[in-house]
Amino acid sequence: MLGAIGAALTLPLLSVAPAQAHDHHHGPGHGHGHHAVPQVFGHRGASGYRPEHTLASYRLAIQLGADYVEPDLVSTKDGVLVARHENEISGTTDVADHPEFADRKATKVIDGRPVTGWFTEDFTLAELKTLRAKERLPQVRPENTAYDGRFEVPTFAEVLRLVQREERRTGRTIGVAPETKHPSYFDSIGLSLEEPMLRTLDRFGLDSKRDKVVIQSFEVGNLRQLDRQTDLPLEQLVDAAGGPFDQPGTTYAAMVTPSGLRTISRYADWVGPNKDLVLPRDPVTGATGEPSDLVDDAHRVGLKVVVFTLRNENQFMATNFRVGTDPNADGDIHAEITAFLDAGVDGLFADYPDAAVAARDDWLDERS
Repeated sequence: MLGAIGAALTLPLLSVAPAQAHDHHHGPGHGHGHHAVPQVFGHRGASGYRPEHTLASYRLAIQLGADYVEPDLVSTKDGVLVARHENEISGTTDVADHPEFADRKATKVIDGRPVTGWFTEDFTLAELKTLRAKERLPQVRPENTAYDGRFEVPTFAEVLRLVQREERRTGRTIGVAPETKHPSYFDSIGLSLEEPMLRTLDRFGLDSKRDKVVIQSFEVGNLRQLDRQTDLPLEQLVDAAGGPFDQPGTTYAAMVTPSGLRTISRYADWVGPNKDLVLPRDPVTGATGEPSDLVDDAHRVGLKVVVFTLRNENQFMATNFRVGTDPNADGDIHAEITAFLDAGVDGLFADYPDAAVAARDDWLDERS
C-alpha cells in the first residue's frame, strides 16, 4: 500500500468565498470546468499513511503535493478549537487508557443520535494534550499503528502554523479547508465554532477572498451565518443519504437538484458531494456508470465541485475499480480518480494524496 511515496515516508517528522454568492471569488487554483487545475485535498491530512488529524498527517500530505489540507474542528471545554473528526475521541486517541479520565465517559445525543465515549468538550486543552492519537482504522491500515502514541491532538492554530512553515519551506501556497463538526450541537452547549474559527484564521492573515481557504459544513445554517461574516469561500457538504441536521425535512437528495444547487449558490462557492452522487453505482453490480448531472448543474450556477472521499483500498471503491478480493488491498485508484476528473470535478478529497496528485497530473498531461 506504500505506493510511490518512497522517500517521503522515510523523511523525519519535523515540527512543523464571499459575502454574497454572486460575487464569490475564484482564487488561486480555483475556477470552473476545465479552466483550472483540479485541486487535491488531503483528507484529514494524509490519513492513509499517518493517524488522521495529526501534524504529522498534515505535514506528509503537503510533502506529497496536496493543494489543501483538511482539519475538522471541534471545541474543548475551554473554547479552543482542535482537529478531530468527531468530538467523541475514543476511536482516535488513547483516552480509554487514562484511568484519570475514566469518569469522563458519557452518553450524549449528538445530531439526534446517542453516542457513548469521551468528548472533547469535557476536557480542557491542557487535559487533551496529555492524550495521544491512534489509528482510526487499525484493521484496514495496520501499518499506521506503528505511529500510535506518538502525536498530540493539534489545535487549529497549530495546524495553521504548520501550514505557514511549510509554505515558507516549499514556496507554495497551501490551502486550508476547515470543517465545522456538529455546529448546532456546539452552539447548544455554548461553544460556538464559527467565531473562534474566524478569529484564528484572521490571526494568521486568512480573511480575504484572495486567501486559499474553503470553510465546510454538512449543516446549512452556519454556512448562511458565515456568508454574512466572512469573504472566505464556503462549501456545502452533501452526503449520499439523509439531510442536514439543522434543516428537518430537507434531504441531501433535494439539495443536489438544479433548484437545490441554485439555493446553495446563494451562500456558498463550492458543493462537496459524496462521490456516489457524481458517479452513481449500479444497485446490482456495484459498478459506476455514466456521471450524474450534478457537476454540470453545479457549474451552471457557479459552484465548484469537490467530491469525498477517494481511498485506495478496495472496500471503499465501486466494484469496477477493485483489484482482487482482499477488501484491504489497493484497488485501481488511478482509474477511479481519472473517472472523477473526466466527470468534471474541480477537486477531490483523498486519504492518499500522492495517488491523487499522480492521477491528476497524468490526466492533465493527457490533455495538454
